[in-house]
Order: sequence, then structure tokens, then C-alpha cells
Amino acid sequence: MNSTPQFPQSLPQFPQSFWRASSEIPSFPPLAENHDTDVAIVGGGITGITTAYLLTKAGYKVTLLEAGELFAGTTGFTTAKITAQHGMIYHDLVKDFGEDAARLYFQSNSEALEWIIQTAQELNLSCGLTREAAYLYADKDDEKTLKQLEAEFEAYGKIGLPGEWKDHISLPLRVDGAIKLPGQARFHPLHYLKGLLDVIVDKGGMIYEHTMIGEQVDKDGGMLTLHTEQGKLTISCRHAVSASHFPFYDGGALYFSRLHAERSYCLAIEPETDYEGGMYLSAGTPARSLRAVEWNGKKLVIVGGDNHKTGQGICTFGHYENLEKFAGELLGIRGIPFRWSTQDLVTLDRVPYIGKTAEDEEIYIATGFRKWGMTTGTLAARLIADGIQRHSNPYTELYDPSRFKARPSIKNFIVQNANVAKELVAGKVEIIHKKTHDLKQDQGAVVFHDGKRVGAYRDPEGHLHLVDRTCTHMGCETEWNEGERSWDCPCHGSRYSFEGEVLEGPATLPLTRLESGE
Repeated sequence: MNSTPQFPQSLPQFPQSFWRASSEIPSFPPLAENHDTDVAIVGGGITGITTAYLLTKAGYKVTLLEAGELFAGTTGFTTAKITAQHGMIYHDLVKDFGEDAARLYFQSNSEALEWIIQTAQELNLSCGLTREAAYLYADKDDEKTLKQLEAEFEAYGKIGLPGEWKDHISLPLRVDGAIKLPGQARFHPLHYLKGLLDVIVDKGGMIYEHTMIGEQVDKDGGMLTLHTEQGKLTISCRHAVSASHFPFYDGGALYFSRLHAERSYCLAIEPETDYEGGMYLSAGTPARSLRAVEWNGKKLVIVGGDNHKTGQGICTFGHYENLEKFAGELLGIRGIPFRWSTQDLVTLDRVPYIGKTAEDEEIYIATGFRKWGMTTGTLAARLIADGIQRHSNPYTELYDPSRFKARPSIKNFIVQNANVAKELVAGKVEIIHKKTHDLKQDQGAVVFHDGKRVGAYRDPEGHLHLVDRTCTHMGCETEWNEGERSWDCPCHGSRYSFEGEVLEGPATLPLTRLESGE
């Protein structure tokens, strides 16, 4: 971390998503008894809610199950750009998949964009939806990135994308070039999804929060039986959809070895200078993202980026400081009312896995959105809804979750890149956390509990101690120190006992203790 933060007085003490803070979040009860339905959808983000919306409208009995609270996952912590410009992707798609597949990728995401806009209009949703161009730019004197951006623009031409090359952009940034993609959009994702939820409930869809689904799926003829995490309740259904970030069901597909997690950060700033609009993303590193949003009569700018592979022991606060410095030099800062971070999963070939887990079973997954979930989550819902209704879809093969088995280049990728494979497997620790019942006596770890990652320690007598890992000093995530049996903050050095009491400052308040349910 920087030893002398540039704007320490500006950053909020604790992270808070702008989207969640500016929304009335609906709440639903946990599942209380065994349940029968046509379609069980696991995951309460944009993919799960959109799938439920489509299928309830089609007359299916639909049940949406969320491990924690709705909008508490990636969807509630996005930058909420609705665009088919997904960074430097089309050159690689042309090279690895061919021009036809690259064209289908653009087409599927563009159709998802238009579907969101059409749906918002049909439902008369007030969700800040605004059409804007998206820009992908190369910083001045970054020759390597400029060449890559030029190759990306050549790919646009090969597959007929409506991109435009620009030597300059309206922001006070020194760039050597940019690709403009007109006709994209931005919105408030939770205000939009609240409108879809209203339709789901009105048409008889059932929604349950604080209901974690375990990995076991029983199959009997044409019926599936899902089990809650502790095995206490069952959900019987004909079709199951995993829209839960990482698939709750693996089925021998080894998704942990085919996905890795990346974390990114956001600030919502009130700028000192006018922001002329447009959505921007740097093509090089470190990543920088910009878009406007309205709040309490003011125009804020969401500044995002500083991506990195998710790992332990990282001073996350430094990433916020990096964004603060960038925003301050670019636009000036009157204040920073919100800061937040999120993580998303990336597949081996950077194309999401969407579709059936196996040809002979009615279990569907959607994962690996690479931080572009507004469009890919929507297209996933449409593709899966088509599959359940037995409608043909032109994008089934492109997003097929089993495609790596038929692509020698992907197999070689794992074999020849031992370090990458190591990182992918290591990512399983962050993606699939231990559950509380996995802990042995005198063992601590980050676990998945009530839809969240929390700190857990089972003492020598077998008693379980759960804490919220958020450091009470500046909101970083603490990590388990096995040698000292403590929760340690990698940002500023605060340390807490396994019960959450402060052992060392600068923190002065304890971690929040949580109920274990045991």
C-alpha cells in the first residue's frame, strides 16, 4: 500500500455499493418446507431473475432460491454498463473461434442489450437507462497496447462491427487511439431488476432468500431433487438452473479447474469538472473504467478498475487509493460518497459457460461472465429459457459449457501453462469456500455461510465462532492467521481474536459476531 495516501480524507471508511445504497431492496422468507416446482433457479442476480421472468411469463411454475439476499452478489456491485464492447476480445475470438463465432458473440450480446432496453420500456421502468457510446482506448506512449488495439479494430472490420477509430477522446486523457462503439447503454441495474421481480411475483413465481442449495442432485426419471445445504429440505423440479456465480452443481465437469476469480474496484465520485458522458475503458493495464450516474440531483462518475486475480493477503485498500489518484488527476474530486469492490469468474477462453451441464439431464449453468454480466447474464437467461422451452437458439454451441473437451488448444493451454493451471486450481479456495461443517476442531477458515464469505473458527471443544471479516478500521477483509488463531488485516495491520475482539490496532472496534445456527 502507498505509505502516504494522496486523498485519505476522501475515501469512505467502509465499502458500500452505490446500487444497493440507492435502492429499496425487497426481502423474501427462507424456504421452510419441502417444495415442488417446474423450474428451480439458484441465484438471485441478473441471470436468475431474468430467467425467472422469462419462464413465469411463459407459464412455468418457477422458484428462485438465493443463498443470502437478493442483489448481494456480483449484480449488486457492478459498473452496470450494457455493452457488447467487452474489452480486447474480438481479435482473440477471431483467432481462437473463427469469424463466424466472433460475429455470433457480438450479435448475442447486442441482442441482449436491445432486449434490456425493450423490456425496460415495456414495463415503464424508471432505471436511469441512457444510450451512450462505449470507448476502448490506448494510453499515450503505450505502443504495445496501441498495436493490440489496432489489431482489435481490424477484427471489428473483419466481422462487420460498427466500430469507429478515434485519434482523440473528449476526456482530458492523453491517448494514442480509441475504438468507439455507438448505441450502447447504462442503467441502474437494481431498479431494473426490481421491475422484473414484480412481474415474477405477480405471475405466481416463488422467491426464497437465505436458502443455500447443496451440491447433491438426485435424479429419478424426469425429476430432479435438490437439497438445501444442511440436507434438511428438498426441492423437486423438472429443470434446475445454476445462476449462482460459481455453479452449485459440478457433475464431473471440474469447473474449479476451468475458472478463475478476478477482483475489481469502484469509486463513485462527485467530480470538480464536467463529465461530458460516454463510457470508457482502458485497453492496457492497470484497467480504468468510467461512466456517469445520477444521484440526488448530482451527476457522479463511477471510476472502476485495478483488476487482479483474487487471492489472500492482499492490501485491497491500496486499489481504492490508486483509483482515487487517477480520478483526482483526471476530473478532480469534490467527494467520494461510495466505494465498493466485486469479483467475477473468467473461463479458459474468456467466453462464458452457458447451457446444459450434460445432454441427458435438465440442469443448466451460467458462469464466467468476465465482469460483463449485464449483457452476458441476460443472454444466458434467454438461452437457458429457450433450452427449457425446447426452442432452438443460434448461440447454443458457442457458449456450450462442455466445449473445452473438443478444443485441443484449450487442453494444451492447461498442459503447457503450469503456472496458469496452478492459479486456476488455487482459485478454488476463493471460489468454493469451506462450509462450517467442514471445519475440524481448532481449525479456522473463510467459509460460505448464509450466502456470504465469513470468518469461522471451531475451537478445541467443538464450538463454532463466526465473525464478519470486514476490518472495523477501513473496511478491508481480514484473513485467518493459523499460527496465532487470529483474524489479521493485510491493509493496516489490525488483528482480532477468533471471537472478534481487537488484539492490535489501529482498529478500536471488534469484528461483528454472527450467529452460527448450530
